[in-house]
Amino acid sequence: MNYDASLIGYFLHASLVVKCVMLILIGASIFSWAYILQRGFYLKDISKSASKFENAFWSGEDLATLYSEGSKHRESREGLEAVFYAGFKEFLRFRKQAGASMDLIMENTRRAMRVAQMREQDKLETHLPFLAIVGSTSPYVGLFGTVWGIMQAFRALANVQQATISMVAPGIAEALIATALGLFAAIPAVIAYNRFITDIGRLMNRFSAFEEEFTNILIRQSQQNTVRLETAE
Repeated sequence: MNYDASLIGYFLHASLVVKCVMLILIGASIFSWAYILQRGFYLKDISKSASKFENAFWSGEDLATLYSEGSKHRESREGLEAVFYAGFKEFLRFRKQAGASMDLIMENTRRAMRVAQMREQDKLETHLPFLAIVGSTSPYVGLFGTVWGIMQAFRALANVQQATISMVAPGIAEALIATALGLFAAIPAVIAYNRFITDIGRLMNRFSAFEEEFTNILIRQSQQNTVRLETAE
């Protein structure tokens, strides 16, 4: 018996259920790699933009000037710059209100930055739930295809009087391909998910540290009356 031992041959000779499982896992793997590459480049860009903004912030440039520059490119404002913009905007708004205490001003400023940080975190975590689902379920989907394929292989043996290894081996091999595809889809997804979660956690810690430092700067400058409030919103 001449049997095609290639992956395509295994797919063509597999049962309909196993073929569906294979196609699902192949599709999941393709989408996973697309999201992995997209998230990887996006997180890298966010980290670079955060470093660029921090350099501008700590270079001694006026806060009102940084705020004005952020107002000019609203659509491309993201990451640490978005957190700064939200906080300083709220700070300027409450400073213009008569009778507003410093504690109230800073509390609202912190709240605005926390909300902006949560929005940025949601952007950073886009597509990560899909990677988590693929990483956790793909092995089980592949195992289902394997179990089904082996069941069909042994059911076919029931119709013959004398079974040989050459008769059962192809069917089992076809079924095991489903498990292999499940692992092929799951392993990169799990690795990428854990890596991205770690990177996002570091960025969030970085944002939180900046918020505390920025808040202290606003308090000091408010006490010294050196913050420029004439910026157009």
